[in-house]
Amino acid sequence: MTDERKTPDMREQMTDIERLRHSASHVLATAILKIWPEAQFAAGPPVENGFYYDVDLPHRISPDDFEKIEAEMKKEIKANHPFERMEVSRDEALKMGQKGRLAALSDRDQPSKYKIDIIDNIPANEKISLYRSGDFIDLCAGPHVMRTGNIGAFKLTNVASAYYKGDEKNPQLQRIYGTAFKTKKELDNYFAMLEEAKKRDHRKLGKELELFTFDDDVGPGLPMFLPRGAVIADELEKLAKETEFAAGYQRVRTPHIGRESLYRKSGHLPYYAESMFPPMELRQEGKEFEEKEKRFANLSEIVDAKQETPEQYRELTELRVERANRYYLKAMNCPHHHKLFAAIPHSYRDLPLRLAEYGTCYRYEKSGELFGLMRVRSLQMNDAHIYCTPEQFEAEFNAVNEMYLNYFRLFGIEKYLMRFSTHDPSKLGQKFVDEPELWEQTEIMTRNVLKNSRINYVEVPNEAAFYGPKIDVQAWSAIGREFSIATNQVDFAQPRRFNLVYKDRDNTEKTPLCIHRAPLGTHERFIGFLIEHYAGNFPLWLSPEQVRILPIGDDAKVLEYSMSILNELRAHQVRAEIDKSSDNINGKIQRAEQMKVHTMFVIGKRDMDANAVSVRVHGKGNLGAKPRTEAIADILQSIKERRA
Repeated sequence: MTDERKTPDMREQMTDIERLRHSASHVLATAILKIWPEAQFAAGPPVENGFYYDVDLPHRISPDDFEKIEAEMKKEIKANHPFERMEVSRDEALKMGQKGRLAALSDRDQPSKYKIDIIDNIPANEKISLYRSGDFIDLCAGPHVMRTGNIGAFKLTNVASAYYKGDEKNPQLQRIYGTAFKTKKELDNYFAMLEEAKKRDHRKLGKELELFTFDDDVGPGLPMFLPRGAVIADELEKLAKETEFAAGYQRVRTPHIGRESLYRKSGHLPYYAESMFPPMELRQEGKEFEEKEKRFANLSEIVDAKQETPEQYRELTELRVERANRYYLKAMNCPHHHKLFAAIPHSYRDLPLRLAEYGTCYRYEKSGELFGLMRVRSLQMNDAHIYCTPEQFEAEFNAVNEMYLNYFRLFGIEKYLMRFSTHDPSKLGQKFVDEPELWEQTEIMTRNVLKNSRINYVEVPNEAAFYGPKIDVQAWSAIGREFSIATNQVDFAQPRRFNLVYKDRDNTEKTPLCIHRAPLGTHERFIGFLIEHYAGNFPLWLSPEQVRILPIGDDAKVLEYSMSILNELRAHQVRAEIDKSSDNINGKIQRAEQMKVHTMFVIGKRDMDANAVSVRVHGKGNLGAKPRTEAIADILQSIKERRA
């Protein structure tokens, strides 16, 4: 959740469910005031899956208070008050704030201090509006549902602490969260999904299934994949390599660090500095360096004595920069790939050039934002950069989108959405590269491709990459949880910064467009998504342990027969294991089921005599006996076809 204020245009784009939840936040504030009239309120927006209101109150609200708050909310909803919009002047709004009437049921002794601060920060040309529902009046740009009775079903969920405007220098408030839906059935379904999500939590399953781990000595946000988890990463990488080879990509490899000058050239410094690890400073060596060090010492003495000329001061400044030979851990792969493009002269015949790498990057996420595999500081990205002419852009961008859709079909992702992020013209030169014409051109091109391909997308202002428009891919898991899993970006700025050129048909040098794409996102985030999507029950081709052989009893011949099947499977690169323990067969099956082994071959004397195996599949149970050759052939074919 960003504390950045929404513009009126952004508010007009609120969905029906967001309007309903926004209205529920006003009803929440009303209920709190009925119980604690002294409460002061800051912001109360709709957010993903619900709403909240930040409240300043001496009483510490806890879940024990939710029942009485909800009871008051139900009264307000039953009263069916209309939401009335009132436009007022800035002076009128401030007077009401001074009387304590904003976010209140009546005038009060204490001014509405947070609302007054918000008024002071509303742009001069923006209309100021209030909303009334019953006795409650709030400073609010809207929009809302027609009446409180339209809110439907709701529930308060939790309470947390939050600094006003997200700034730790400001007062700490209580953030009361809730959610609301049109019907009770939708509300019940949502909480049923949350219960299922707890069972599917990738952090919980990752530990139980021995997929990945974190260690304090290694560092927070730095995941390590255990053998079973590394299998999934390897399979995804294999899938990507096969898919990209068929699509004409060429694979490259780049180092994990780069000099500061590389990232200044790309523009990531200073735009991206907060998300990068601090630099490493390396001292140079050699005779030339020694001479420069002597010169640096000499100039430093002159400057300290305040006897320097302007030329000497400039030389000293340049030497200071040169002495700090700084390197950064790679936070992105694109600057290195641009250098690879520049390493060899290109003509229009070489384009499109598609360079791909599962590159390891490091990003300094704030400690409070780290979350399992979903937000980490070390990530392996399914990255590629496509260098193309403007005429090739539509076909290349379409091909990337088709790659996404093919992956979605493979993984059974039925619901997805492309978030097309554009720039804010008022922030050119600050948040976005100052190239207004190129922004307009590339945004039109991207929008046209999305429309022509009939892909489901929404347009989101002010969230583009600093160098061009981007598409974030949202996908919903099998139980309806939303994830950001991939990104696709258009870049018109960096090719110019790196002086990337190709010789066109008329023998003139031109700058290519660059498409940044990562359909499988990062190993970390995508594996986290898949763990929850499949609830750890991976399809056979992706399963860490594809087959476990379970001999019945301790008959030496049965064990020998079981080992021959194990060896045959492993000869075909099937991830197969055998349980040679002396436990009874029920115990062996239970252990395999707990580890979500995809397929079990249960083998007893009868199976051996018939040259067969009894097949059991996790989640499906016993499928009966099959001839050995048929059972193994089925396994191999399922893996080859990457069946669901």
